[in-house]
This record gives sequence, C-alpha cells and structure tokens, in this order.
Amino acid sequence: MSGAGPIVVVSGLSRVFDISAPLLSRLLAREPRRTLTAVDGADFAIQRGETFGLVGESGSGKSTLARMVVGLLKPTAGHVVIERVDLARSGDKAAQRAIRRRMQMIFQDPFGSLNPRWRVGDIIAEPIRAFGADEAGARLGRRATRARVGELLELVGLHPADARKFPHEFSGGQRQRIAIARAIAVHPDFIVCDEPTSALDVSIQAQILNLMRDLQDRLGLTYLIITHNLAVVRFMANRVGVMYLGRLIEIGETEALFARPRHPYTRMLLDAVPDLAMTGLPRTPVGGEPPNPIDPPPGCPFHPRCPQAIAICRTERPAFRDNVACHLA
Repeated sequence: MSGAGPIVVVSGLSRVFDISAPLLSRLLAREPRRTLTAVDGADFAIQRGETFGLVGESGSGKSTLARMVVGLLKPTAGHVVIERVDLARSGDKAAQRAIRRRMQMIFQDPFGSLNPRWRVGDIIAEPIRAFGADEAGARLGRRATRARVGELLELVGLHPADARKFPHEFSGGQRQRIAIARAIAVHPDFIVCDEPTSALDVSIQAQILNLMRDLQDRLGLTYLIITHNLAVVRFMANRVGVMYLGRLIEIGETEALFARPRHPYTRMLLDAVPDLAMTGLPRTPVGGEPPNPIDPPPGCPFHPRCPQAIAICRTERPAFRDNVACHLA
C-alpha cells in the first residue's frame, strides 16, 4: 500500500483566532483580548498511498486542520511538510508551486464549491490551465484540454457531453463527481477530503466512496478524510486520528482502534454507533456538551464529560504518549 516514507508530516500544528472586540470597545468596556484555539499542537504523518481519517464532533477543529494542511490557512505555530517542503515557511516559490499542484481538496458542499456561472468543462479545465497537464507543467491546447476534460468525466462516471452543462443541471452526487474530476485533473498525489459525503443521500454516499477507493487504487492517491461519520472512516481509512476541542487525543490503525479504543472519548463515540451485535448490552453515551473553546477547562479538556475522570484529570493536561492523550490509558 504505502511507498517509501510519509508524504505529509504535521508537527506541533496550532491555529489561534483572535475573536476580540475592536480595540476602542475593549478599552471602554475594560475587556481583555479573547482568543480561540481551534487546533492545538497536532502531530501526525500520512504515509504515501494510505488513507488517514480525522474524526470528532462538530467544532473539534477538523476542518481548520485540513485547511492548514493544504495552505488555505496559515498556522499560528508548527509545520506542515509535504514532500520535504514546508508550505508556510519555505522561500522557494517554485517548490511551493510544484507542491500545490500535487495536492488538491474536495469540499463538503458539492454545489457551493463549483462556480454556478461556469460550464462544467471550464470548471474541470481550470486547474489544467493553471498548473499544466503533467508533472512537467506542459500546457495543452484547447482541443487537447477538451479531450482531457472528457477523459476525466468518464473516469468519474459521467459523460463527456456533460462538459457543456452548468452545475445546477446535476444532482448532488453528480456534482461531487465533478468536484472529484477537478481534483484529479492535474495528477495530484495527495487529496484532502473535507466531509466529502455528508451532504449526500446514503445510497449516493456509498457510490462516491467506492469511486474514491477505485481512483485511489488506479492513480496511487493518498487521502486525508475529515468526517464525523465513523462508518465512512471504517470503510475508507487505514489509520484514524480522533480530535477533541482542537487536540488530537488518539491515533491508531482503524480496525485496532474500533476493536480496542484506548481513550474514553473514542470509546463513547463508538458506543454511539448503531450496532445490532450490541443490542441489549450496556453502552455509555457521550453526555453533556463540549466545553467552550474560548475558556476550556483545566487539565484534560474531556474530564467534565468523562465518567472515568480522576483527580489528576482535573488539574494536569495529559501528554500525547504512545498515540493517546489520557492519564488512564
């Protein structure tokens, strides 16, 4: 499955947003500055050819982390190194451009991510015109570009004639196929998928996931999948990272993590998944609401909701050791 070494290395990645009121308002009200830590010191690596899944409740920082990985957000601290190039800090513009061509993103809303005023052919051709058609950056003429767009549409299960249509003429699943065709247009190695199926019907979700796995096998793609759907992660991912309140709290091989979760939050997430085999057996649902990220609790951020919390959990923040951040692991 994986090639030689990781394609993506994330180390100490953090993002802090300043949500303070304007300076004059703060001075009049005598209020301090307020910040929100959306991602707090994330560390992980993605091997070439694998699928790494990130799961967690809404607001846990998954999408913010994804946007920093592809360079849409600049990190407050830490590094994202892709093919030995740090996008945020490298001064080599040519190397940055080469890396940006080799990574793409599939967004959650298949309609919002497509320009409604452009025809599908122009949408898919845009990255080809921006980056070239191959690794050498070779430019294509109009006829060759149209032929390439037709090939891509067929590759994702659509017809080349669909290139003349507008996005509103397609269903949600078909629009996501168009977004996938645009993502693979310039032969990327790494694709970040931010909730790629959450806006689709269940039957269509299965079709899109099967398409993504087929393309991964045919094109040698590496995926980072952001989702709150554990069934999607179990089907797609080789390894899983669990996020809570901006922190990575557990990482593990998919089957091992589902069979033997080590963090209480991971265990409670899995208990919330419907499973006929668990009928009649005791489960521990995830109780309460996530803490306010502007004013997180001291110690372990999960301790107010954790049924196993002990005294040290309320005062000391657990370090991330042996792929888990828990005093009880």
